[in-house]
Amino acid sequence: MSSSAFKALLCGLAISISGKALAAQASWPDTPVGRLAALATVQDLSVQLLSQDSATLTLEHWCADHKLAEPAKISAVRLRDVKTAPDEVRHQLNVSASDPLGYRHVLLKCGDLVLSEADNWYVPDRLTTDMNQTLDTTDTPFGKVVLPLHFQRHTVSSQLIWQPLPEHWEMGQAIPAGHSTALDIPQTLITNEAVLTKPDGTPISFVIENYKAALLSFPPPAIAR
Repeated sequence: MSSSAFKALLCGLAISISGKALAAQASWPDTPVGRLAALATVQDLSVQLLSQDSATLTLEHWCADHKLAEPAKISAVRLRDVKTAPDEVRHQLNVSASDPLGYRHVLLKCGDLVLSEADNWYVPDRLTTDMNQTLDTTDTPFGKVVLPLHFQRHTVSSQLIWQPLPEHWEMGQAIPAGHSTALDIPQTLITNEAVLTKPDGTPISFVIENYKAALLSFPPPAIAR
């Protein structure tokens, strides 16, 4: 196993352990009302992510609003592994099999909390020289680097990975009875895929984002207790 792959494995294990531990520490109760509050919160987060062009700025606002860290500033930790772009990614970016792509595998953190893990393939020829230099040599979040391009975000797919309530609960499907324990919150809450484009529609980036349990590491609403 290469050193970069080993580092990625260790980071993955750390996310899994720390994310679940922090979510458990928040003590979202395993009750019908607690499950409903958790679902509403995750859906609210999903709406915010889908309605804004910059996921980085959305996470920064979420971190500040929910007092996850002080200061509420998003930082990127870049993992130095490489993933070949699937054919669908090249299709979304409108590039040929021979066109060079940049790649970043990053963790977006607020304080010590990992809020998101993302794979990002981008087209260097459609960015400025300074932007490519920053992306190659720093851990600055992609969204902040390309902000001067006034990019737009177009969602390809979005999935709520965690459903604290059973399917069709609103139609009378039985909701699990309450327990004295905290909710078992999985490592990943939401997965989004999106294309970032310039205002003229030229695609510059394709991202696959996994939003983590640490986003719920704040006290649940009083009604959920």
